[in-house]
Amino acid sequence: MIFVTVGTHEQQFDRLIRAVDELKREGKIEDDIVVQTGYSTYLPEYCQWEKMFPYKKMQELVSKAGIVITHGGPSSFIMPLQIGKVPIVVPRKKEFGEHVNDHQEEFVRMVSERHGNIIPVYDINKLGDAIRNYDNIVSGMPKEMKSNNARFNEQLEVIADRLMEKGRQRGK
Repeated sequence: MIFVTVGTHEQQFDRLIRAVDELKREGKIEDDIVVQTGYSTYLPEYCQWEKMFPYKKMQELVSKAGIVITHGGPSSFIMPLQIGKVPIVVPRKKEFGEHVNDHQEEFVRMVSERHGNIIPVYDINKLGDAIRNYDNIVSGMPKEMKSNNARFNEQLEVIADRLMEKGRQRGK
């Protein structure tokens, strides 16, 4: 099973949901797919979905999933990491009305480069490749990063603080 979450941000993330639904429709994904659609307006036709799941249900779905696909919000990809999953992370982009700026792309890039324990997908057309090659990609990742959650979370907080400070400086 593949679990997809777009978090609880109040803007849509139709681009991700549509891409997953189309991959399922085209037979490029054979697994069952469960999608948390949040505030998106596109509703999947080929996947099971709910707008929101309670946190315990999210944990259950992440635990059961062979692959977790998420947006670039830290809360959404930290939980899979804590459960021992390497998430595929697709940052929301301002140009598509998915967020107010492109901070998710910058954040995902920094986490990926520093920790190497997420699979970033910046081009939605590459999502199918990331899913298809998931096992090979994960097998080539540093093993110690998968179970080093406390250190990861500490470093993630430092990165988030730096990004927030940059944002405050830009807003002046």
